[in-house]
Amino acid sequence: MRIEHLSLHNFRNYARLEISLPEGPVLIHGANAQGKTSLLEAIYYLATAHSPYTTTDRQLINWDAERDVLPYARISAQVMLASGLYNRVEITLTQVPDSLNGTRLQKDVRVNGVTRRVMDLIGQINVVMFLPQDLVLVEGAPVERRRYLNTALCQTDSQYCQALALFEKVLGQRNALLKRIAEGEARPDELDYWNDQLTSSAGIIVAGRQRLLRDLEYKARRIHADLTGGAEDLELRYQPGFLATPNNSGQLSFDVPGLDLNREIGAEEIARQYAEQLLRTRQEEIARGMTLSGPQRDELRLRVNGRDLGLYGSRGQARTAVLALKLAELQWMRDTLGEWPILLLDEVVAELDSTRRAYLLARIEQVSQALLTTTEPDIFTESFLRRAVRWHVHQGQIVTVTRPTP
Repeated sequence: MRIEHLSLHNFRNYARLEISLPEGPVLIHGANAQGKTSLLEAIYYLATAHSPYTTTDRQLINWDAERDVLPYARISAQVMLASGLYNRVEITLTQVPDSLNGTRLQKDVRVNGVTRRVMDLIGQINVVMFLPQDLVLVEGAPVERRRYLNTALCQTDSQYCQALALFEKVLGQRNALLKRIAEGEARPDELDYWNDQLTSSAGIIVAGRQRLLRDLEYKARRIHADLTGGAEDLELRYQPGFLATPNNSGQLSFDVPGLDLNREIGAEEIARQYAEQLLRTRQEEIARGMTLSGPQRDELRLRVNGRDLGLYGSRGQARTAVLALKLAELQWMRDTLGEWPILLLDEVVAELDSTRRAYLLARIEQVSQALLTTTEPDIFTESFLRRAVRWHVHQGQIVTVTRPTP
């Protein structure tokens, strides 16, 4: 998979950009705040319908466009699949008037010219993105690790993505109902309808995360061993917010050390046990006005030689573990989809020592297309620079394109 052509209109600091992308590595360099990261962000947004840098889509619209009657941003790409087929993916963000004399943001998704749901973006463009901020996978809050799992799975599994959307919607409604029951404004048996939807979607989510982490751990362990010369062993410890067990003695994740990734429990069995758990804890949940167990409380811990990196690891160990995890994700997506995803690396190489930098650059050679940003192209090896196409970005324009040296 690779993008053949990228088109940006009023996206970030690009008023207009039309550019063809080559195969292999593309090194995007220039000073800070010139538009390097925005190119990667645009591709990531087309793949996932959200930005890795902001939670507000309004910020993606070029500030000069705010003067227009209907400010808008448009991102589109022509994508070539491994099969030789082409798809055109387009997202338009428009600020339109609302009924309260304000504005609201309208998101329009099109695939091959046909209006689609955001859900229909799954599989159109697949990406793996690596950022310096990915250290939150070790040091950040559990929500960051859940977001990482969701992003990977929602690019490859439409059933998972649908279950996640349903679970998040139902969870909010169920929590609101629990509070109404506690205040005497609703009956406890009204929970039955929401429990059925919550448990069925939760089963799919937990089973999907378990399968993903089993595959990632196998690959990440081997990569991590290579990076550390076999001196360190990486483990991914999945701690589900509801732990389904073969003997049906479900417990909350904080009562147990984690889930054995060598053992698989199907989505239906997880849902059945989760339904029983919700019945057991109904009174407590009513009293507290919230759902106390489920995938909204899932946690993932990275451990090296038996020690939790978030608690005891060094900064260097955290970087190595995240690098191993991201490269494992790249291989996992290749195995799952049957073709390489697009690799996006934003100012990552400068964060690595020479050994890990060389290892990463060697892996980049395998993928169909990789885009890397940097303020310091000199940190790359001469051999890599000879193979890469180089773009120099200045004030929202690509001002120089250097082809690979034969």
